[in-house]
Amino acid sequence: MTDTDTIPLPSGRFEGREAFQQLVRDALQCAAREDWPELVFSDANFHDWPLGERAVADALQQWSRTGRRFTLLAADFSEIVRRHARFVQWRVRWDHIIVCRRAAADPLDLPSAIWSPGWVLQRHDPVRCVGVTGREPDRRVLLREALNEWQERKSSPGFPATVLGL
Repeated sequence: MTDTDTIPLPSGRFEGREAFQQLVRDALQCAAREDWPELVFSDANFHDWPLGERAVADALQQWSRTGRRFTLLAADFSEIVRRHARFVQWRVRWDHIIVCRRAAADPLDLPSAIWSPGWVLQRHDPVRCVGVTGREPDRRVLLREALNEWQERKSSPGFPATVLGL
């Protein structure tokens, strides 16, 4: 373990695509290290998320095990298929812990966020990659409630692990 492995995730404002992508990488490494039981990723299309990177796939693999739960909420999953092949392969292997939901609404309304029991990230401006992160209970509860609303009332199953054809 290196010194950077033990640095806690930041709280506060972030700005820029590189900062956002590094926060996603760091969150997944932290999830694996701290054994987070659940993750929720939400975005209109995950276009600029670093999901196809080897480091992200490795962190997801380390995090994955029985008893975990991963929810993926998107308006459109085609960008994931097109841009994030490693993630798609991981998703097929770990289908039993993953719930994918397709939001039936304007993609601009869907939160761009990561939720976990102990830390959250939310992009308030996905175009400019501006948002906030934090561990505060109020922030986590509010985001979870918003994501639950999308999952339960404004989405349906989507992005199957395999497509069976005749």
